[in-house]
Amino acid sequence: MGRPGSLALEPLWSEAALALGQAERRVTARLARVLSEEDCNVVRWRTIVFLADGARHPMSALIDVALLPSPRLTRLVDDMVADNLVYRTADPRDRRRVLVGLTSRGRSLHRRLVARLEVEQEAIEAEIDADDLVQLTGILGDVIARLR
Repeated sequence: MGRPGSLALEPLWSEAALALGQAERRVTARLARVLSEEDCNVVRWRTIVFLADGARHPMSALIDVALLPSPRLTRLVDDMVADNLVYRTADPRDRRRVLVGLTSRGRSLHRRLVARLEVEQEAIEAEIDADDLVQLTGILGDVIARLR
């Protein structure tokens, strides 16, 4: 490990963090180009995908999906409500909780983008060995579970 009191990471951790960040940025950039054709961004897309199951979900469940702190998530949902992509309602069992659901316009956007993103996903998968992707997904799942 680095010196006591030092913020420096060991070279292996630095390389792993850098590689994860670069891979995420490259994949996200490719998806963002497709999403932008429908005036959507990656954070909105993550939210739409999560809500596409047809259920209403509490705002607190969206924090992990959108990867945003609570105040920015509220702004995101406000903007998506203004664009008629999602709606908010009070939870009938707990009036203090806010539930968010996808509107018909949001479902329509989801369907259009799924079709467009499948093409880009196939292109990405053609560049990455499927076994490597399966292995990477498993390893990352383990890392995420251990770092909670």
